[in-house]
Amino acid sequence: MRKKPIVLYAAALAAAMLFTLNLSAQVKKPVLSGEERVRMFSQQDLLRENSPYKDLHWQYIGPTNISGRSTDVEAVHPRGKSYTIWVGTATGGVWKSENEGTTFVPVFDDMPTASIGDIAIDPKNPDVVWVGTGEANIFRSSNAGCGLYRTSDGGKTWELMGLENTNTIGRIRIHPDNSNIVYVAATGHEWTTNKERGLYKTTDGGKTWENILSVNNMTGVYDLVMDPVNPEILYVTTWERMRLKWGDPRTTPETRNCAIWKSENGGKNWKKMINGLPEPRFLGRIGIDISQSNPNVLYAFVDNYEIAYKAEPGELDSYGRQKVDVIKGATVYRSDDAGSSWKQVSGLTPETKTYMERHSGTYGWVFGQIRVDPNDENTIYTLGIRLHQSKDGGRTYSTLDGPHADHHGLWIDPDNSNYILNVQDGGLTISYDQGQTWKYPIEELPLAQFYNVAFDYSTPFRVFGSIQDHHSFFAEVDLSRGRDRVPAQSFDRILGAEGSSHAVNPIDNNTVYASTFYGALARAEIDNYPASQKNLLPIRLEGEPRLRGQWVAPTFLSPHNPDIVYHGMQYVMMSRDRGDTWEFISPDLTYNDPKKMGDISYQTISALDESPLRFGLLYAGTDDGRVWRTMDGGKNWKEIRSGAVPERWVSRIVASAYDVGTVYMTQTGRRDDDFQVYIWKSTDFGDTWTDISGNVPVGPVNVIREDPVSRDILYLGTDASVYISKDSGKRWDLLGDLPFAYVHDLTIHPRDNMIIIATHGRGIWVMDANPINEKNTIRRRW
Repeated sequence: MRKKPIVLYAAALAAAMLFTLNLSAQVKKPVLSGEERVRMFSQQDLLRENSPYKDLHWQYIGPTNISGRSTDVEAVHPRGKSYTIWVGTATGGVWKSENEGTTFVPVFDDMPTASIGDIAIDPKNPDVVWVGTGEANIFRSSNAGCGLYRTSDGGKTWELMGLENTNTIGRIRIHPDNSNIVYVAATGHEWTTNKERGLYKTTDGGKTWENILSVNNMTGVYDLVMDPVNPEILYVTTWERMRLKWGDPRTTPETRNCAIWKSENGGKNWKKMINGLPEPRFLGRIGIDISQSNPNVLYAFVDNYEIAYKAEPGELDSYGRQKVDVIKGATVYRSDDAGSSWKQVSGLTPETKTYMERHSGTYGWVFGQIRVDPNDENTIYTLGIRLHQSKDGGRTYSTLDGPHADHHGLWIDPDNSNYILNVQDGGLTISYDQGQTWKYPIEELPLAQFYNVAFDYSTPFRVFGSIQDHHSFFAEVDLSRGRDRVPAQSFDRILGAEGSSHAVNPIDNNTVYASTFYGALARAEIDNYPASQKNLLPIRLEGEPRLRGQWVAPTFLSPHNPDIVYHGMQYVMMSRDRGDTWEFISPDLTYNDPKKMGDISYQTISALDESPLRFGLLYAGTDDGRVWRTMDGGKNWKEIRSGAVPERWVSRIVASAYDVGTVYMTQTGRRDDDFQVYIWKSTDFGDTWTDISGNVPVGPVNVIREDPVSRDILYLGTDASVYISKDSGKRWDLLGDLPFAYVHDLTIHPRDNMIIIATHGRGIWVMDANPINEKNTIRRRW
């Protein structure tokens, strides 16, 4: 599928396939550049082509009733001559429909990223489509892109057009009269500063690029509109931001560079246009749009950090945290003089003020999208938790109910304003009457963003997982038609929030444990949920540190006794009575640095496991890079990060079921904008570590598992695919025909011998493990 300047390195990469990395004493250099990631992904392509397992088939099992976060939608007009719709997604790539959403096909599966920021269709040729990779919303589970891509044949093949180091792209605009002139708004890295932020322009169809508006290494260009009468006139918004592991990318008192800019000569010169807007220290993300029917009229959608009212002590937000002071938040400004001055039009009465304060919840920096009806300068749409419409120039609003929550993209037919396409965290919706009603059903795009997967021992067995913005669900895995004909099906709600670990009692197959938000653990009976739900975390006494849990806090049942529950916060917690009472069996295992405390729970335990061979032998890893072991059930703990093991977020730690001293660990550098491969093995209880990343070319790495049949087989889930090793990590091969997918979790059902993966953006998949571990011919170890 790929047109390949991406794989011009074939000879060098083929040689690299034979090179097994051994860095037992030398710390690996982080992988920070987009160009290097593209090269590494090309190496993965070669591994796929040469894999002895390339013909094994992954089977999508759902959910068929849940879609996922989508970031942009575009369509070819006029409708009637074409019914083509393009959808860009947060972590599921690009999808195309040629029958107005009746069916979709993925057209970006072979690219080195599935995170999409924006799509632009060439106005002179609808088969030419530009895709900017890297979701610009930088939400909780956003992933970096690696540049700009173009198809000239409607998505059959793609060409890399550069800008690999931008990581996120907010907007693309193509000159209406000259397709060689393209503008790209680069918002910048999510977690680190970088110089490649700004507005890029090409005049030769993408062969060369110039950064025509660069502020600094923390300020990128987010939004961009072009005057419909004079395309030399451009308006852009800049956003100064960087996400922290312990804090969202909010405006601070030091923020000075969020602004609106205008150029009247195609970007050669720029002027700030902020007359009438709040002071720069109160400006956050800004969305902008221009009226196609009257180009003097523009609207700006500002995340306004002026304080609306103070939060009361003890007042909690929707995640159970202390509520911060409420800002004005979503505020709409209008200009009637081509940006020379701005006037606030929203929230001018007590009723509309409250309405707008609630518009974007506590995370207005996620949204920032505004659209003007192309045929009516007074009809606008603002995108927040809900989709909002104003027909009086932004003074009053109504909520357009029907679609899922958290809105990120809207397309309005320039020939018929009644026809609108909307994307949100639930996929795509279509309206033919300006949002008064919505077309259902539309094929649910298979975009569910799972964080985890667990199973039980029912017959047939069931899988459980948590989904971004949809909470937790479960479903049966139906093998009745054959192990290679597992059907996709709808999932049902179960205990747990958007980010959870699930643990199911293997004896009764009915008791389930999962967290709501940030490790707030609960228990329920599956056949009586939600009535049976019981919250389990102990109440903290005055003076005791509050419990800190990660978004996906680790929870599991002891392999020695399913009534024993382990749970990771900043402490390792243990219950011997199914969570009714608790012991804290470790000190705070994190650095507990007060300077790294914020509105996001951080400095927590991110990985936890107990040896199946020895009760009380526990390993713990933290999100701030510490690694620990206890051999006596928590009485004594030893820190075991050493040698080449970097201080990186521990994504998984697995105690071997075959050898009591063997333990595996993976680390992810995603929150450092680092795409290096970190996979470790110890055979001395973690005292020393050996790098077993071998020939795995690209990270981050999320999960490692042992095979339940063969001690030499290991499985790996990365932010790209699934790998298998049959020699304990000396060499790795790509496993099966999986499209590009962020594999957040992987497990193997030991009874039914099915591999199960949870992808963040493509749902849950299974594969028959019999051809891999030959379970029917090899006696199981236990």
